[in-house]
Order: sequence, then structure tokens, then C-alpha cells
Amino acid sequence: MRIAEIFYSIQGEGRFVGTPSVFIRTSGCNLRCVWCDTPYTSWKPEGEEWTLGGILAEVKKHPTSHVVITGGEPLLAREIEQLTTRLKQRIYHITIETAATIFKPVVCDLISMSPKLSNSTPWKREKGKFAKMHETHRLNFPVIQSFMDGYDYQLKFVVERKKDFSEIKAILKRLKNVDPTQVLIMAQGRTKRELNEKAPWIVELCKAYGFRYTPRLHIDLYGNRRGT
Repeated sequence: MRIAEIFYSIQGEGRFVGTPSVFIRTSGCNLRCVWCDTPYTSWKPEGEEWTLGGILAEVKKHPTSHVVITGGEPLLAREIEQLTTRLKQRIYHITIETAATIFKPVVCDLISMSPKLSNSTPWKREKGKFAKMHETHRLNFPVIQSFMDGYDYQLKFVVERKKDFSEIKAILKRLKNVDPTQVLIMAQGRTKRELNEKAPWIVELCKAYGFRYTPRLHIDLYGNRRGT
């Protein structure tokens, strides 16, 4: 399995914010978000091949029962099902961070889906080389619904502009039995300053729409850098 990094930190977003966790970050992605904060797993993927045994041994070094498998897009990894099965056999709490464009019957305690809004499409970056591909694949409603129907889940949207809330509402209307308490909104930004500038109006719109606001605690604490 190609891995960009494995590190021990706290969860910065979502339901388990603040929880000490081991992060397994796979390399490779089928999308090209213009604001991607981990380009070393998507635009210019890096990483090394790890065996499942090596990954499990690295996870075991850290004093936590929580594991987050992220990317890139971890569901692209060929051995993702085997990895999640073996982690669960060792009684880890498993969160998988995914854009929800690919479905695989993974084993996890929380599927953390981040469907991509139109603000993510790279119309100008690299002269729009990946824009059409990204726009075609960024939303896969059958996959999102399958995860919602079969797993404990959260839906986590990255917001950059006020009209994004209307887009989120339209997406949710196309899904069945959405639990509004599991819809989380976070600001797009790579720095603490960018996040703080957007937070006030995002919070007010979360109140208006009944969504939950999630901080990006890792950026507040460490900035946008690897291994955090």
C-alpha cells in the first residue's frame, strides 16, 4: 500500500475533534481540488510502499485506540479492506476520511465523507487540465447514499463562499434520510488567519440552516504542515 505518511496527532475536524489518533495517509487521489491542502497525495503524489504488517506495527507504537485513514483518497488503495479488517481485529476505533466517490465494503466505526462542492473545481489551475475530470467525478450520489445507509457517518463540507450553503442544501435534497446533526461545515483555508476571517459568517449560516460548525484545530495549533 502506498503511504504518504503515518503520524500521531489529534483530530482537527469533525465529531472526534481533539481526540489523539494515529493518522494513516495514503497517497493518490481521483480528484484535483483547487484548494487541496495535501498536494503531495493528489496533484503531485508522493509516498512509499508499506506492507500491512509494517503499517500495523507503526500504529501500535502510539498510545491511542483511534485510527484515522485518510488521503488523498484512501478507498483507491487496493488493500484498504484488508487493512481495516486487521485494525478492527486489534480493537481500534477506525475513521475513514473519503470524498465518497468510490464505494468499498470497508470496516470502520465512522465514515467521514467530504463531498466536493463546485468551489473545488480547478478551472484555472494548470490551465484547467483536470477541471473536466474533477467536475465529472466530484459527486457520486449512489456512493454517498450507500455509506449513509450502511455506516455511522458524518457529512463534512468545505465552504469558501456564502452561496455554497445553497449548493449543500441542494445536495442533501438528493439524499434520503439525512441526519442533519451529522452535517458539518468547515471553512476553506490554509492558515489560521484565513479560517478566522471566514468563521463568523459561516457560523451564522450554520445557525440559519441548522448545520454543525467544525473548526480545523490542527491548523490553529500547528499551521498547515505535514505530520500534524
